Amino acid sequence: MRLLILGLGYTASRLADAVAGRAAVTATTRDGRADTIRFDDEAAVRAGIAAATHILSSVPPEGDHDPVLIRYGGDLMRSGRWLGYLSSTGVYGDAGGAWVDETTLTGTGRRSARTAADADWLRMGARVFRLPGIYGPGRSPLDRVRAGRAHRTGLGDQVFSRVHADDIVAGVVAGFDGPTGAYNLADDEPASQDAVVEYAARLLGMAPPPVASLDSLSPAARAFYAENRRVANGKAKRVLGWSPRHANYRLGLRALNAVTSPTPVSAAPAIASPDQR
Repeated sequence: MRLLILGLGYTASRLADAVAGRAAVTATTRDGRADTIRFDDEAAVRAGIAAATHILSSVPPEGDHDPVLIRYGGDLMRSGRWLGYLSSTGVYGDAGGAWVDETTLTGTGRRSARTAADADWLRMGARVFRLPGIYGPGRSPLDRVRAGRAHRTGLGDQVFSRVHADDIVAGVVAGFDGPTGAYNLADDEPASQDAVVEYAARLLGMAPPPVASLDSLSPAARAFYAENRRVANGKAKRVLGWSPRHANYRLGLRALNAVTSPTPVSAAPAIASPDQR
């Protein structure tokens, strides 16, 4: 396997590490930092596409377009390679707290550019992995609570799904042998922001963070909390044989706390969006 990763961000870096023993990995970054290709070095990227057996893009839209498809879409289409794309469950928009799956209509939310890119990659025959809020080592509610940057919302009825970065990695690896199409990679238990940060504080033996009024939040944060949905992951389980190791936020946060705390406290967004992966 020769894997080309377009956009070596947080989650894609964990994928590169996970498959290093079974694949030759090449990756692009904006600045061409150590052992990567500059994204705008078209000759090098096209050579990487030609040499790859598997190609994954984790590059989010810029403005109203996907920079990968604008610059390299034709090359990818002609390559005949395995294609993968890290998308977002934001393509489903607000569901009023209801469950959404891969048959749910997309394009009703605020992420029009993401929805267009999602559809374009599907038309190219990619495996499109739709991701909710992402957390993992160094990027979790535990880190935000420790740093005093977490908050509660007081919106107990506003729920969203989340996924541990390593469960995304496992889903993409499972997708190497899976059919084309869209797959939701989310944990089994959607929950409110407040439930998650309160649990993180309890694990750390700290007081729950304060409640922040919506008016005090950024426009992007207010738009996030205006959407309310539960993301179903049944298709990925059935078709890819994938299942999240961190099936809910409690398991995920306990695992992270056990790694980062010498004597973890037991317990009877703070979450990155997919556009920050």
